[in-house]
Amino acid sequence: MLTTYTAQYTKTESGYMGQLIEWQEVITEGENIEECRAMLKDAAAEMILAYRQQNKEIPFGSSLLEQIPVEI
Repeated sequence: MLTTYTAQYTKTESGYMGQLIEWQEVITEGENIEECRAMLKDAAAEMILAYRQQNKEIPFGSSLLEQIPVEI
């Protein structure tokens, strides 16, 4: 089964931090956005394996984030 998660990336002093919106426990860092994205996918795969081993319910994705322009 294929599902889609929403990733949030935050610039840090050492690169980028990535986290899944729907599954806050899946979080990682990388030196650049590409590395962070790859590590986030790997972290999600590892978390899925861990949840399956523990018979825990895996959160599903499909959130929609939208940026709304607001004048300040």
